[in-house]
Amino acid sequence: MSNFLLIAICILLGVFFRKSGKLPKDAHKGINAWIINIALPAVSFKYLPHVAFTSELLFPAMAPLLIWCCAWLYVYVYTKYNPVSKATLGGLKLTTGLSNTSFVGFPLIIAYFSEKELGIAIISDQVNFILLSTIGIVVAIRSSQNYKLEARAVLKKVLSFPPIWGCVLALSMPRYMDISALDPLFDKLAGTVGPLALFSIGLQLKFGGWFGEMKHISFALLYKLLLAPIIVSLFAIVLGLKGNIPKIAIFEAAMPTLLTSGIIADQYNLNPKLSNLIIGVGIVISFLTTALWYFILEQSGLF
Repeated sequence: MSNFLLIAICILLGVFFRKSGKLPKDAHKGINAWIINIALPAVSFKYLPHVAFTSELLFPAMAPLLIWCCAWLYVYVYTKYNPVSKATLGGLKLTTGLSNTSFVGFPLIIAYFSEKELGIAIISDQVNFILLSTIGIVVAIRSSQNYKLEARAVLKKVLSFPPIWGCVLALSMPRYMDISALDPLFDKLAGTVGPLALFSIGLQLKFGGWFGEMKHISFALLYKLLLAPIIVSLFAIVLGLKGNIPKIAIFEAAMPTLLTSGIIADQYNLNPKLSNLIIGVGIVISFLTTALWYFILEQSGLF
């Protein structure tokens, strides 16, 4: 319950401070800079060195990639019959293809399953961040009117994206040195991701004109909350997988949009209003849809 309250409070506080005028107009950009440059790399250092990798974990690692590829096709078909601007197209790709597998996903896994299953969820979460850090950045640059899609520029952006270096260093450094003494530091820094990201969304969340975006919002959330977990479920059934590993992978696929997608959409001006509406509305609805998915996973007998 405390996790649910924290989500609601952080978003509402963001909305309150935006309306009160007590913060500068672009205050969210400073918050986003902290999240991307400090907090997200700390998440990698908090979890990755402690994950015991096995062949069974290939499924939760492949699930986010499957979701991203299917989302790409889903958005392509939709926008073929519903033309949108280049910036909106990029925003839709980011918000339909990446899942909030950590701040919303982790608490819900603890609530519905157990804390010991977080090791599986971390795999999905890190693959999501890698996708955002690489392909996601390429999509953002390609969709933005302020950046040119040049191989050298794209490579520079990807290599200078701190979360990707966080993943690389978190996987490599423990092989050569003991960094366990820094675990409390990484834990505290990583703990700022959720509250600050949600607060940032609240600062940007404006429901004025939401009705005009309802078609796009419904389209994105239909995939994110229902179709994506169905796709991963079918994949697990075809492979004949049973047990908690496929269950956690499917449950993580049912999460709303990755919070950082909204931050990237804002940085590259990819219709940030729509992106943050998809994120905010998706978080609220996901509390109902994830309960439905838990019931399906536990009672269907398929997994």
